[in-house]
Amino acid sequence: MFIGGCHLNECHYITDGNFSALGNVYILKKIIERIGLNPDRLRMESMSAGEGIRFAEVMNEFSKQVLDLGPLGKGEGMDEDTLKSRLEAVKSLVPYIRLVERERLRLPVKTEQAYRKFFTSDEFNRVFDETIGEKLAIGQIISILREKPLTTGEIANALGLTPSEVSRHLITSSRQRFVRFDESLKRYALA
Repeated sequence: MFIGGCHLNECHYITDGNFSALGNVYILKKIIERIGLNPDRLRMESMSAGEGIRFAEVMNEFSKQVLDLGPLGKGEGMDEDTLKSRLEAVKSLVPYIRLVERERLRLPVKTEQAYRKFFTSDEFNRVFDETIGEKLAIGQIISILREKPLTTGEIANALGLTPSEVSRHLITSSRQRFVRFDESLKRYALA
């Protein structure tokens, strides 16, 4: 996915929309990576309407890069069902992601350097893990449990998480009555 916008602090409409987009791109790259896709599939560039040659060069370069990565999911060694399941988990989080972005990830300082510094910081990683990362993992667990009941180890293998991470998310999900432990199957299932 390519996102193009005005140079930061040079928009004729005098809005902060390009900064909002920049913050969302940092968040989305982290989400993309978390679900097992290559974050290089997403790119944002700032340019003006008078930079047609630069736009063409950037698009040609990005098109080649995406072609080299291969088809979405397959290029990362993911089957179609897994890709669909992971994208569904992300899709269900969109309203929550917007809320977290507004409440906890919006910066008062509007400079590219401030955004780069914050969105590559340990503080961003901590907030992301506590909020979006937690909900994303639970969403992925619920998504794969729609197919069939699974053990903690099977869930961990399917999602690339550690069994202790999965256990923590299953406990949270059980308290919220999203999942339950099926004693007869000795597996977790949807509640």
